[in-house]
Amino acid sequence: MGFLSKLFGLNKETKVAEVEPVEYEGYLIYPDPIAEGGQFRIAGRICKEVDGEIKTHTFIRSDLLASKQDAVTFMLEKAKMFIDQTGDGMFR
Repeated sequence: MGFLSKLFGLNKETKVAEVEPVEYEGYLIYPDPIAEGGQFRIAGRICKEVDGEIKTHTFIRSDLLASKQDAVTFMLEKAKMFIDQTGDGMFR
């Protein structure tokens, strides 16, 4: 591995966690809580195919929760509410 790879943390062994999406009203919701100081921040992304192109809206909330599962649960609730309120407007 080269110097720059080490410097920037590029490693072939780095694995991206696979997240199972939840489908809601034609959108795919990917909860992805962020571990922070022993708690988990609500975070994730909402995706939808619009005119043949996959559009993605990523968000990170200020909420911190004690468990990863709680962060996933609340993220799904917040994402569904966001979809209901903004629809495809979130991609503008």
